[in-house]
Amino acid sequence: MVSLPIANVIELSYSSLSYASLLFLLASGLSLIFGVMRIVNLAHAAFFLFAGYIGLEFYNIIYGAASIMPRLIQLAAWAALYFAWRGLARAAGEGRAALGLLGAYIIAEIVTSAAWDYRFFELFFPVIKVQKIDQVNFFALSAAIAVAVIMVGLGGMLIERFFLRHFGKDTLAQVLVTIGFAFILQDGSLYTWGGDNFMFEAPWPFNKTLIIAGMSFPQYRLFMIMVAIIVGLALLFGIERTRLGAIMRATVDDPEMARGIGINTNIVSMSIFAIGALLAAIGGVVGGAFFGVYPGLDFEILPYAFAVVIIGGLGSLTGAVVGSLVVGFMENFGTALFPELAYFALFAPMAIILAVKPTGLFGKG
Repeated sequence: MVSLPIANVIELSYSSLSYASLLFLLASGLSLIFGVMRIVNLAHAAFFLFAGYIGLEFYNIIYGAASIMPRLIQLAAWAALYFAWRGLARAAGEGRAALGLLGAYIIAEIVTSAAWDYRFFELFFPVIKVQKIDQVNFFALSAAIAVAVIMVGLGGMLIERFFLRHFGKDTLAQVLVTIGFAFILQDGSLYTWGGDNFMFEAPWPFNKTLIIAGMSFPQYRLFMIMVAIIVGLALLFGIERTRLGAIMRATVDDPEMARGIGINTNIVSMSIFAIGALLAAIGGVVGGAFFGVYPGLDFEILPYAFAVVIIGGLGSLTGAVVGSLVVGFMENFGTALFPELAYFALFAPMAIILAVKPTGLFGKG
């Protein structure tokens, strides 16, 4: 065991709070999705990583290092595919429409590859060359968060609507589908943006470090804490004080009664899944200057997100806050004090909590 001077303890506490803030942004969405829909979303950390890459590409576009044209072409290609699908489905049925489009794609892929050495596939999934951007400011960061929230939120809605909803209460099928989407998003990110590790510079005006009594306090970590507090208060207010929150609670407590009084529980579920995804998106963009963005980050951080919700209790916002603080402090202090036993220092207390209270500290049994 290593003893720590008081200055190191204060610096570690500050770092732990900022790390816990990112964990909260990730784990609160994971806990919210389970609390309302009872879905263990193993693709949740992939939303976190995907949003980081979206933020990276957005920075490249607004600072002139990448073109928006491939994305516009992609949008037009997907729109053309959708309308072609709708037209063929009406004329010949869904099965024949799917076979027809698949056949057309195979022919187009062969022709474009042979004639022009171009993969037709890249109309729908273009490769975007990105690079590290150092001159990010607060306004660019805010815009990147907004873009990532919209993109990932819409993606979450589509996943819930067209995939997860069909499995009803089949937990195993839901878990397998979300695992599949985790791999799809990870490999898709690798194909689209490459395998480099992009470490962002902290945006202005949070790119300075305060020195107090010889101790270092990076301002960007304070910004991360502020974002987590604002998001936490917004969630608390939204769930407890708004009509949408009342509808959500009614859907959780008694979905059959909620449907009986006219609540569309399908829309509620889709909205909750989207909210959970966009919370991960906020964490992914904000975390770009803390973790960086690189392939495999999602699978590295996912165990910590689950540790948060297991300790705090699935479905509890208070549990997500407490669990994030516990994991953040135990991870940082465990690594500093017991470097050889860092994982043991984190997950052993989690096992003890589960043995005493299987639902977590604030979970409902």
